[in-house]
Amino acid sequence: MRIYALCVYIFLYTPIAIIALFSFSAGRSASQFEGFSTKWYGRALNNPFVMDALGNSLLVAFVSATLASILGTLAAVGLQGIRGPARAFFDALIYIAVMIPGIVIGIATLIALVTVFDLVNPWLAAIWSEADRAPALSMGIGSLIAAHTMFTLALVIIIIRARLASLEGALSEASADLYATPLGTFRQVTLPLIAPAILAGFLLSFTFSFDDFIIAFFVAGSETTLPIYIFSSIRRGITPEVNAIGTMVMVASLILLVIAQIILRRGNKARR
Repeated sequence: MRIYALCVYIFLYTPIAIIALFSFSAGRSASQFEGFSTKWYGRALNNPFVMDALGNSLLVAFVSATLASILGTLAAVGLQGIRGPARAFFDALIYIAVMIPGIVIGIATLIALVTVFDLVNPWLAAIWSEADRAPALSMGIGSLIAAHTMFTLALVIIIIRARLASLEGALSEASADLYATPLGTFRQVTLPLIAPAILAGFLLSFTFSFDDFIIAFFVAGSETTLPIYIFSSIRRGITPEVNAIGTMVMVASLILLVIAQIILRRGNKARR
């Protein structure tokens, strides 16, 4: 079993290691190593198109992760008090949202947003004093944030629900016996205990949003995120600069995932 596990890890991480290796190539070929150099990292960081795409990805990831953490926390706490068939129904909806392929979410979100825009924009033009200057809803940063918040919300709910399930109900009962209001119990008892799960959910949501290409491809409009830029660059030909960008994104994502895992483990140890 150990040999089998080792083979699986080698199969998974060998392509990633090859990309990282060829990102340090001194030549222009992405498939031939022609001497060690870090020039492609400097070229990628000095590329204004890469920096603009990186800024969009960071903005969308941070805002969507923040919204998903807030809404996911409220939803998880609310669902914790539901019992019976209703709880099973909502649990099924949450897990289905995680299992749905990204391309389905992207197409569904695109259709939903276009439908809403077609309904709202005529009303905005009608109530605006100058119809030619009326604001019009369209695809862009806002649609990216909305789609990624919806995509990562279920993930946050699952993480926080798991944390809430491990807490003792006697804590909330003791807080009520000491004349604490439900809001006070949540603020002084529940929230500090689930804070590590909230932070871990935020980091995972940030990572998923930052790395997403499929959903962003459908709802980004004229905006460009870093995964979209990488895909466009690959269509023109793979260079070590693309490998360098991919390596930096991979390292940043792994760091966030490791931090989230450490936070969850420390939270469990502190609870015990």
